[in-house]
Amino acid sequence: MASVGATPGRTPQGPRPREASASFPSPAPVPDPREAEEEEEEEPAEIHLCVLWNSGYLGIAYYDTSDSTIYFMPDAPDHESLKLLQRVLDEIDPQSVVTSAKQDENMTRFLGKLASQEHREPKRPEIILLPSVDFGLEISKQRLLSGNYSFIPDSMTATEKILFLSSIIPFDCLLTVRALGGLLKFMGRRRIGVELEDYNVSIPILGFKKFALTHLVSIDQDTYRLWFTRPTQDLEELNSRLDVIQFFLLPQNLDMAQMLHRLLGHIKNVPLILKRMKLSHTKVSDWQVLYKTVYSALGLRDACRSLPQSIQLFRDIAQEFSDDLHHIASLIGKVVDFEGSLAENRFTVLPNIDPEIDEKKRRLTGLPSFLTEVARKELENLDPRIPSCSVIYIPLVRAGGLASFFVFPACLPWWRPVTLRLRVWTSCSSQRRSFTIVVLEPRSWMHCWGTCTATSGVRRSEWLERSGQHGDQETLLMYQLQCQVLARAAVLTRVLDLASRLDVLLALASAARDYGYSRPRYSPQLLGVRIQNGRHPLIELCARTFVPNSAECGGYKGRVKVITGPNSSGKSVYLKQVGLITFMALVGSFVPAEEAEIGAVDAIFTRIHSCESISLGLSTFMIDLNQQVAKAVNNATERSLVLIDEFGKGTNTVDGLALLAAVIRHWLALGPTCPHIFVATNFLSLIQLQLLPQGPLVQYLTMETCEDGNDLVFFYQVCEGVANASHASHTAAQAGLPEKLIARGKEVSDLICSGEPIKPVKELLKEKQMENCQMLVDKFLKLDLEDPSLDLDIFMSQEVLPAAATIL
Repeated sequence: MASVGATPGRTPQGPRPREASASFPSPAPVPDPREAEEEEEEEPAEIHLCVLWNSGYLGIAYYDTSDSTIYFMPDAPDHESLKLLQRVLDEIDPQSVVTSAKQDENMTRFLGKLASQEHREPKRPEIILLPSVDFGLEISKQRLLSGNYSFIPDSMTATEKILFLSSIIPFDCLLTVRALGGLLKFMGRRRIGVELEDYNVSIPILGFKKFALTHLVSIDQDTYRLWFTRPTQDLEELNSRLDVIQFFLLPQNLDMAQMLHRLLGHIKNVPLILKRMKLSHTKVSDWQVLYKTVYSALGLRDACRSLPQSIQLFRDIAQEFSDDLHHIASLIGKVVDFEGSLAENRFTVLPNIDPEIDEKKRRLTGLPSFLTEVARKELENLDPRIPSCSVIYIPLVRAGGLASFFVFPACLPWWRPVTLRLRVWTSCSSQRRSFTIVVLEPRSWMHCWGTCTATSGVRRSEWLERSGQHGDQETLLMYQLQCQVLARAAVLTRVLDLASRLDVLLALASAARDYGYSRPRYSPQLLGVRIQNGRHPLIELCARTFVPNSAECGGYKGRVKVITGPNSSGKSVYLKQVGLITFMALVGSFVPAEEAEIGAVDAIFTRIHSCESISLGLSTFMIDLNQQVAKAVNNATERSLVLIDEFGKGTNTVDGLALLAAVIRHWLALGPTCPHIFVATNFLSLIQLQLLPQGPLVQYLTMETCEDGNDLVFFYQVCEGVANASHASHTAAQAGLPEKLIARGKEVSDLICSGEPIKPVKELLKEKQMENCQMLVDKFLKLDLEDPSLDLDIFMSQEVLPAAATIL
């Protein structure tokens, strides 16, 4: 397992994977037989895992009794099948799994399967459910901050302890913080490691360490943005992705790539539709989307069967897109009436599916003529004095009958607007039911008489047959169809997984074709990276011309590269392109370089820009230290890539320079286990004062420039050497500052470098003197010398004498 330490000076040690696989190998020491016998006598190590799952993300933490260390994984996205969690369990093999008693269906199903694995070796873990309150965010933070840790000095104040822990534990990963809090709660109850000791003896915790699964590369949040968040070292997986990209880069396969892209455009969010089906909330549009998705998936299967089966992804799609998809598409196509469903805004079935539904629909279409006939029959039973009337029909669904309102003209002489009487014939009674509605404002009503439309048993039964609720039967058919689809949900989920893989690789192939990327090579023997004429994938699209640069960091020499150069000469772009090319290669993408050889990189740490936020309550410099540099110092290994740009500029120049030198010297002291470091800085005193030790580990690089009179020409080319000036005045001129300010700035800079005192500018001093003189003259002219109350002595003492100090 690739793990990184939380305390400086310690070699990270985590549980090792039980099986070897095709990845970057690391040298394994030859065990001593005597040491093996001593290890057999020791108690077996126990691992206790705490996990939380919420909204598609996992928070994982575990305690290893072999080194009394708590390991954590920052919030990581995972599929609903919890494949990442299964990989964690397979790799660390915990004795117990702690989680919240309040979980969703996916986690409950996963834990149920885990508990039922009788065949699991050496044994299945114990499932422990704690109340959800034990995983509260605030209480978890309090447990972490109030813990008694031996690696934290007692002299630290509470504030210093918080800052120290925040440099190790990612408090912005809420699930991870809650998992750590739940783990501490469980350890306190079980008294892990101190079961026989007094309660005043605390559980030994010697450190917090971040861990990553075998083959996965650890990246910090500045490098972040499912493949792009999980770069891997698995050579088989990386090469399988590159094979697909290389296949689609061939000119003869361009049409196939475009056809597959069109098919992928019809594959939608199947898990959301399946979730609605489980809740019986399926919409008409969901059936349309599912139908198109399944038929597009069948098109993908047929297309991939014609492609080379030596490529793993094509073989998986051809084999795993089973006939279940054809069965689902056939069922939906034969049952669902899409046009009728859209017109009625509900699920309807096609004709010839159910004869009973077809008969009811046929009868329902003849209902208007039936009601007209009934109204004519009822009119014959009314008073002959009524010349005409209107009939209003109200279906009584639950009563199984029909109510009719006869609306008479208001001019009838015998009309008495007192009450409204209604009589209804229902299917549950052979007699009419009468009730009275009191009319509160008779003048606003016309005389109405309500009676049953079905005046005979034959008419009543005919109405019931015609008005039969065929929609209920269609709903039953929809439910049966949903059951058929949900029974094959695993196939649909796999379709989405493989289709998304193909979609990503098609996009990467398109980018590689358009921008001239090349296939990287992977070298297990190389502990760094070699890049020939690399380019920044974004800057080259924005700049008129882009100058490629090479980079090499492998072996013992030049592990720490200190890059100097004028402002705007390309130092930051160079650092970013090295990190981006390495990252792109580790996600299985072609890279913007002529050649790239990627070694066994286990982590990428950056300090390139500050992630400022008011909510953090930290200064910019503290964020640089706490969130970025401290994590790199505590976690970087000999296989890590560290990129630092302008560290130390957020504080006093001397203090920032001293911290930068101390950080670099700390890594240089590690010798052969020093990480691969690229440092860009404008602190030329770092080299001039020889603050770094001389040796093969340090290599000085600069950005090539040339002075042409007063102009500075940038070549944006990296070469060996050290810059002699930052040329800040040239950058200021490009920014549009006035020439006087630039000249004064150069003068002050020269005086500081020579150690001479800084004097005010003479011209500015004269202008100020003249302004003061003019102000004094204006005040004197405003005086009324004939005013007997005027005291010239006061004017001299309060105005003239103070102004004399600034004028003379």
